[in-house]
Amino acid sequence: MALIQAKPFRLALIQLSGLTSSKPHNISIARSAVAQVSKTEPKPQLIVLPEIWNSPYAVSSFRPYSEIIPSPSPPTDLIVQGGEEEIKEEEGETVKAMREMARDSGCWLIGGSIPEIDKKTDNIYNCCTVYDPSGRLVAKHRKIHLFDIDIPGKQTFKESETLTGGTQLTTFETPFGKIGLGICYDIRFPEMAMIAARKGCVAMIYPSAFNTTTGPMHWTLLQRARAVDNQIYVAMCSPARHPEASYQAVSRPTDEV
Repeated sequence: MALIQAKPFRLALIQLSGLTSSKPHNISIARSAVAQVSKTEPKPQLIVLPEIWNSPYAVSSFRPYSEIIPSPSPPTDLIVQGGEEEIKEEEGETVKAMREMARDSGCWLIGGSIPEIDKKTDNIYNCCTVYDPSGRLVAKHRKIHLFDIDIPGKQTFKESETLTGGTQLTTFETPFGKIGLGICYDIRFPEMAMIAARKGCVAMIYPSAFNTTTGPMHWTLLQRARAVDNQIYVAMCSPARHPEASYQAVSRPTDEV
């Protein structure tokens, strides 16, 4: 097991109330919220957005709202295609906006998740991106465990009707420690947090959008379990239903919320 090395850091979880079916409106809401939070004192080093915040959370919306997300890149943010020609990778409007949010705020940004389209395969993914304070895309995580649920008389929802699951655990390095990523339903599978902890991660962060059927029963329980099991910090961030909503939590390795 790798030695976990970390420095104290301040984490901000933004729930983004007031989201609609308008992508430009949602981007504006996120941009304003990140700017506001980045001006608080003490200033956060890491800001987290929720799952699928630029789109309605519906299988019918994932493809229409999907965007191209480049591969994490070196500081030049360039790829070489043929000879000496250098061309920037194509990227969607939400990705561009999140780069700007990170750069303008001077904070690390975990951009929640948005629908991603892979132009080579035409597959759609639920994808979380991470940006450093210069606005550079440093990591992206494709949701591994898709949320398929069928509770008679209550809720039926199958992400797998539209989405393809990812296949890789994602971690990234910061000046304050290594961080592991998951998305929502990923937290129900303990192996991800276990592997991340053994790779030296100080925290697992899960942008999420828990439903109101199983969410209230398991939201805090799952975070506490992953934190205690692996002696790391665990944070989740879900969209708010209204300005007074409180549907986020951080668990210490001691089980405190």
